Amino acid sequence: MDDLLREYLPIVIFLAVAIALGLVFLLAAALLAVRNPDPEKVSAYECGFNAFDDARMKFDVRFYLVSILFIIFDLEIAFLFPWAVAFKDVGMLGFWSMMVFLAVLTIGFAYEWKKGALEWE
Repeated sequence: MDDLLREYLPIVIFLAVAIALGLVFLLAAALLAVRNPDPEKVSAYECGFNAFDDARMKFDVRFYLVSILFIIFDLEIAFLFPWAVAFKDVGMLGFWSMMVFLAVLTIGFAYEWKKGALEWE
């Protein structure tokens, strides 16, 4: 039993150091951070309009279009990481499947670019 605990000692030390560093950084940020927000810094910026305005106000749909496009491309690019890790093991079928996937991704990106979905006026 003593040998088993000795094998896990580096993991316990690593976790203790990680937790201690995390707490030190959080406390340092809470104690040393400058708290002087100006109105521009605390204003709404993600969706383009104030969060507590009239619900019937007009808004630009392009905000949502850009966010949906970002999510689509972000998730599609996330498929490349496991493929790259297992690149030696996927063989030619896996390689050409990813090339078809990337071709569809590129065609979709070119279509959106041509339609002006990425333009901001």
